[in-house]
Amino acid sequence: MPRDNPIYCAVDKTDPEEAAALVRAVQGPVGGIKIRKEFFTANGPQGVRGLAASGLPLFLDLKFHDIPNTVAGAVRAVCALNPAMINVHALGGTAMMRAAAAAVEAGGADRPLVLGVTVLTSLDDDDLADVGIGGRLTDEVVRLATLAQNAGLDGVVCAPQEIAAPRRACGPVFSLVVPGIRPAAADAGDQKRTMTPLEARALGANVLVIGRAITAAPEPAAAARALAAELAAAA
Repeated sequence: MPRDNPIYCAVDKTDPEEAAALVRAVQGPVGGIKIRKEFFTANGPQGVRGLAASGLPLFLDLKFHDIPNTVAGAVRAVCALNPAMINVHALGGTAMMRAAAAAVEAGGADRPLVLGVTVLTSLDDDDLADVGIGGRLTDEVVRLATLAQNAGLDGVVCAPQEIAAPRRACGPVFSLVVPGIRPAAADAGDQKRTMTPLEARALGANVLVIGRAITAAPEPAAAARALAAELAAAA
């Protein structure tokens, strides 16, 4: 996991040239890039290889969720792109997560980290109740994080407000990758559970996924540099 710079820039461009230009702009100030389903669906593995040419670590945010054999095959396929991190939905269950973990083992020390997605940052307690999941959202995150750890995954993706609970439940080595990161003055957009970079790091986040605060800025590189400098000063 990144130590000096935990910022992964969420590449929110679908056009490969625009995405490549963004990656070039932030290449120095960020620790890695996150590639979303939109880009992968539009451009496929070849498009990912184009962005990988930057040399930045890649988080392939494809959120696999299917029967175990299908997920294992998908994981083996994306490993050819040499990502640093990939993810699957923890709600896919223990067998599916174990299949995903087993599928990366052939990569040895260079294998990607496999993360379990807990509860999407666009959801809250009411949304969970709508789909039949009762109780508190934080309890559901801890349950899924523990399930992911027991299935052999390296960490989870969780919202900022849920950092502390899975950190306590799963220990210091378990990786926490956190989207929904916004500077204090930024709009939350379509995410209901957000937090500033400094707050998230203080609670124990390993990776901070930051999108619009960088990509929608007039100068993305300057925005990324300011965020990185703020984190470095507080370290």
